[in-house]
Amino acid sequence: MAKLYFSYSAMNAGKSTLLLQASYNYVERGMRTLLFTSSLYAEGDVGLIESRIGISAEAEMFNDQDDLFQRINDHLQESKVDCVFIDEAQFLTAPQVWQLARVCDRLDVPVMAFGLRTDFQGKLFPGSSELLAIADELREIRTICHCGRKATMVVRQNVEGGAITEGNQVAIEKSVYVSLCRRHWEEELGRWPPKGPVSQ
Repeated sequence: MAKLYFSYSAMNAGKSTLLLQASYNYVERGMRTLLFTSSLYAEGDVGLIESRIGISAEAEMFNDQDDLFQRINDHLQESKVDCVFIDEAQFLTAPQVWQLARVCDRLDVPVMAFGLRTDFQGKLFPGSSELLAIADELREIRTICHCGRKATMVVRQNVEGGAITEGNQVAIEKSVYVSLCRRHWEEELGRWPPKGPVSQ
């Protein structure tokens, strides 16, 4: 039976690289894949999945109004689809995550979703929350903090390099994000040391 996979990480862990490599493995064996990315990552009228190491691929774009089950089913009417890949899966809506689950359950096509787990305030993205709840398999892609510990959090920085603690959940300028361990994330956000007495 086809499964829904969610591979998650902090920023700059190589999610897009892994997605593109996995898709290439299918294509190299004569199989057909569908690639989707958020419309927030459009290059003109084209969706683009781009890795920091310089590889990229065009992808169909999705926005929060799309019925992904129907779109994938339409492709199946043309020819077999062997795997669906979703980049920037944190931007999916909860209903869209269920649509992808139905692609696995009703159409028997595996779906591999890649995305961030939490935003710069340490809050779950809606798409990631739903994927963590219902995906068949969860995979953590690891990256490291400047101290060498595993980075699980993301800080958004202003042009001076200071941490931004408020604002919209979505801001696409990737260069203003830094992945940190929880300890250094708290320090960057001014949450440590605490202002009052430390509870034991």
